[in-house]
Amino acid sequence: MPANRIALVTGANQGMGRQVAKKLAADGVAVYVGSRDLARGEEVAARIGAGATALRLDVTDTASIAAAADQIRTEAGRLDLLVNNAAISTTRTGPFAMVDRRALARVSTAPLDEVRGVWEVNVFGVLAVYQAMLPLLRQSPDARIVNVTSALGSLTLAADPRSGLRSSFEPIYSASKTALNAVTLAMMIELEGTDIKVNLVSPGFARTALVNFEGTESVEDAAREIVRVASLGPDGPTGTFTTWDGVPLPW
Repeated sequence: MPANRIALVTGANQGMGRQVAKKLAADGVAVYVGSRDLARGEEVAARIGAGATALRLDVTDTASIAAAADQIRTEAGRLDLLVNNAAISTTRTGPFAMVDRRALARVSTAPLDEVRGVWEVNVFGVLAVYQAMLPLLRQSPDARIVNVTSALGSLTLAADPRSGLRSSFEPIYSASKTALNAVTLAMMIELEGTDIKVNLVSPGFARTALVNFEGTESVEDAAREIVRVASLGPDGPTGTFTTWDGVPLPW
């Protein structure tokens, strides 16, 4: 492992995570490509090239998370950057149109197993990875955590009758991101006064599997704020919540 900055990107075998890993590696960061399926991670790491290392990481499996932390500890001894990107919008497999996802997510009828399944990845998975990687982040002189969320999780926007996002607020995906925002705020509070910085980013509505490729932005454009915030130096801000184009978002 090179002696330069060391990063872990979860869910990096496709979509937004893959783009973030690619850009970080291009900037000279040694990136662990977190992937539930190691073979897919190895394929992506090979395409990215120098600086990318596949890492088996299932954020819903504590043994997998512990093994990933052990591998990073053995190979690198520390972690400088953690990008919690892994997320799902449904537990359903295969093509699943957004209109059908919205119908499934009505608060009066949303299947509880679907709610639990999405929250297991989007909320509990992030918390589990944070807890496992925090000792490694503490070994860095310039550590940063970037949690990837969604503007749909903003309670301020959901409560505003004038907001275009209000009608899309639901208990499966949107509320999971609200919970993630709350967990992120707890991280920010816990790490106040330390050298570890925490930022929250809502990327653009990208054409990825998360939204059945129905997004309006390219992955490159949508991921740029994640990459920018992840690349901030020790004098960069902490505690921010921004959109894909760098605009502050209300909690």
